[in-house]
Order: sequence, then C-alpha cells, then structure tokens
Amino acid sequence: MNVSPDRIITKSQSLFSGFMQFVLRGQVVNLAVAVLIGGAAGTLANSFVKNIFTPLITAIFGVHELQNQFVILHNSRVEYGKFLNDFTSFVLIAATVYFFVILPVNKLTSMSYFAPPPDPALRKCPECLSDIPKAARRCMHCTQPVEPLAEEPAGA
Repeated sequence: MNVSPDRIITKSQSLFSGFMQFVLRGQVVNLAVAVLIGGAAGTLANSFVKNIFTPLITAIFGVHELQNQFVILHNSRVEYGKFLNDFTSFVLIAATVYFFVILPVNKLTSMSYFAPPPDPALRKCPECLSDIPKAARRCMHCTQPVEPLAEEPAGA
C-alpha cells in the first residue's frame, strides 16, 4: 500500500481544521475561561484562608497552627484543623460565585424578561378585569353581562 505524502498532509490539515472549528465554538472557549477563572478563584480563596483567616482565628482563640490541630479517637487521628480550612475555603468560593455570578445573572435575566403580547382573541371584563373572549356576552369569572365588541372589518 503506497500512500503519498500529499495525502497525509491534506488529511492532517482537515483534522486540524476540524479541531480548530470545535475549539473555537463559543461554549468550549467559555468553558475553558470559566475553568481557568475558577482555578484562580480557588487559589485566591485558599491563600486568604491560609494567610489571613487562619492566623486571625489562632490569634483570637490562642490556638497555634489551626491547620495542624487534631484529636485522637480510638488510635485514629482526626485532623479537624485541615477540615476547617478546607470548609472555610469552600464557603468563600461558594459565596463569591453566588454574589458575583448568580445574583447579577439573575438580575440581568429578570430585567430582560418581557411579558408576552396580549392574546388578540381576548379582552378584559369591565367588572373583574379578567381575560374573556371578545365575543363573550357574559364574564365567565364574575358572571357580569358584558357588551359584545363590534367585529372589526376584515380589511382593517
């Protein structure tokens, strides 16, 4: 089987262009950016807990090296200090995502929501303001008699 080098180059170029089309789609790029920013936020939160929060807790409660605190139960070492650091990091990251991502996105979504246009086959009852068919002679909600609307000409 004899394969020409030109055929190999053409095949690899089509593979590369297909890969580039996949990578340059909006969702893939957005996901990559989100992962990078999330990793950076995690590093920042861990640094805050390790370098600021933990020393403050140790200064307030007089415990040295909170991360190294442990209890021995039935010959097992329970390292609650590391857990408290990790838990604090998680809470900080979750609060950051909630307050700086979820709330603003929800606010923007609610501001951009528009009510659907009114149904042209309905009108408001003059008594209870419920939606009723235009041809109705009595409101189906409050049973108030209503005047039927004059039909619009077909060419209007």
